[in-house]
Formats: sequence, structure tokens, C-alpha cells
Amino acid sequence: MEINKFSQLGLTDGMLKAINDCDYTEPTEIQYQSIPVILQGKDVIGRSNTGTGKTAAFAIPSIEHIAVSKKHVQVLVLCPTRELAMQSYEEYMKFAKYKKGMKAVCIYGGAPFGNQINALKRGVHVVIGTPGRIMDHMRRGTLSIKDVSIVILDEADEMLNMGFREDIETILSSVESEHQTILFSATMPKEIMDITDKYQKSPELIEIKSANKTVDKIEQYYYNLPIGKKMDALYLLLSYYSPERCMIFCNTKAMTDTLAENLIKHGFKALALHGDLKQAQRTSVMNNFKSRRSDILIATDVAARGIDVENIDCVINFDIPQNTEYYIHRIGRTGRAGRDGTAFTLLCGKSQEEALINIM
Repeated sequence: MEINKFSQLGLTDGMLKAINDCDYTEPTEIQYQSIPVILQGKDVIGRSNTGTGKTAAFAIPSIEHIAVSKKHVQVLVLCPTRELAMQSYEEYMKFAKYKKGMKAVCIYGGAPFGNQINALKRGVHVVIGTPGRIMDHMRRGTLSIKDVSIVILDEADEMLNMGFREDIETILSSVESEHQTILFSATMPKEIMDITDKYQKSPELIEIKSANKTVDKIEQYYYNLPIGKKMDALYLLLSYYSPERCMIFCNTKAMTDTLAENLIKHGFKALALHGDLKQAQRTSVMNNFKSRRSDILIATDVAARGIDVENIDCVINFDIPQNTEYYIHRIGRTGRAGRDGTAFTLLCGKSQEEALINIM
């Protein structure tokens, strides 16, 4: 299928100018299919993996719907992690560049309430945040969502995996006005379908079978090593390939810290990212990685959600991911937007080799 340009999707001149300023020339498939449907006011279920441009797919049309003259919250975006919420906020601000007067706020746990409350008091059109902190503001009476016209659930499957179902249902049932409900998810387990059945009206399913395309652009290798030799293999890989920017994935917070300490001792510039870090620490880690002051980021799957960093040379799975979706999410970091990439997985023994082959 030939993908048309953004100018053929029914967008305003201001939005097209903002998109052009971002150097976007062609919409991705999820953008091409989703933007017109959301502009029409329909509920949407979008199935798409990371790295396919889905944030823009809902941010662009939802901004177009906003009436700046109305000062209440009109768009609510729920994200599983603070990193994804911050990334979404940045996207909204880029695309709203020429939407004069449009205001947005990003609210998440681990940050002071004061600044968030002040922003909400001044009046915002878009609220982007994590379910727990959004619920906190609703309970305090500092956030009203009853007149919201668009609710977006980004990475809905991950929010359910993290135990947010009750919060999500409370939030969705608190919207009193007629509204669109847009849901994006990499997988469609029964819990997701239960939510769509209950809170969406005749949703249009937009399914992008992009996982294989993403994987096809990535060279994938695995090394079956003797027990206790993975750390040595990691040093050799990093020394041989000398990646300018590399992400290493572990299954536990403790292992990310252990790896970072060992790599630093061997002269590598490495940082760990996991859920136990305070917000200021997480922000510092990401700023150092994005600015290349550190060239290696070691993360857990949950902490890595929402990280959007260009030009990652390679991904290394120090631990085998739990399932195929996690594997695709991990290695997709190095093959974003159609670029080539390289992924390595370190494992020990025949059983781990068989497990990885089943996942790949």
C-alpha cells in the first residue's frame, strides 16, 4: 500500500506546518490509518508495536479537536510510566506549536504535587499522566475530567500488567460527557477486550502487522555461554563493537545496578535505569544518555517503556526476555523508523537456547 503524505489526511495548515518543522515527510502506517478515523470522532482500537509512531497517531488528531477558547480539560492521555508520559507530553507540545493558546500538563508520581496543581489551576486542555497520579488529583479535587471529549489509553496492555485496571476503570467511568475512547496496545489480551466492550462504542480496529518488518531490519545474534561467563562476553561485545549508543536489558532492578557497577569498573560509561530511582535521578540518567555523556543504558523492561532515543546502535539482552512481545519491544529500540540495527542475546544452556528460539 502506498502511504500518502500528511497533507492528504485532512489536517489544518498550522498542524501541517508543525509536522514539517519536525521533519516528518511521510506518515507511518499507524498514523496514515488512525489520524483520519480519530478526526472523524470514532472510537479506535490500535494494535501497533513500539517504534511505529503511534504517539503522533493520536496526538495529531486530538490536538486538532481541541477548542482553545474552552478552558477545561478536553484530552486525557493515560500512560503506564512517567517516561512514556513525558515523551507523549513532548510530542503534544511539538505538534501544538501553532495551536495558539493550547496548554498541556504532564502529571506523574515521584514529582511534587505543587507544580502540577498550579498548572491545573491555570487551566489546561490536555492532561497526560500515569493512572495513579491522575487518580490522586481526582481525589484531591484538583483535576476534573467529567467534560473530557477524548480519552486515550497508550500501551494499555502494559498498564494492565502493572495492575492499573481498577484505576483505569474508575477514570473511564468518571467521564460524564460524550467522548471518544482511543486505545493503543501491542497485544490484545482478554482484559483489554473487556475494557473495549465496556467503554467503547463500535470501535474501529486498526491493526498494524509491523513486528516482522521491524525485526527484519535488525540483525539478531545469540551466544550460548558457559555458566558464569556472560559478564566476560558482555565486556568483549562492547569492546569489539564499540557502540556509540547501546541499551542493555535485564530482568531485575538489582542486575541493572550490578551490571552498571561492573561496566564502570572496566572503563565503560554506563548508567542503570529502574523503578527504584527517584524522578530527579531518572531524568539525570536519561539526559546523560541522550546527550551521549554516557553511551550505555542498562534498563528493565518496565523502566524502558516510553524511552524514545534515536540512533541506538545495538541492543543486548543480558537476560532472556519473558515473552515475544518483550523481545520485540527490546530489539525494536535499535531498528526504529525503518533503520537497520543489531541485537545480541546472552544465554546459558540448552533450555535457555530453546526458550529464546521460541520467543524469536
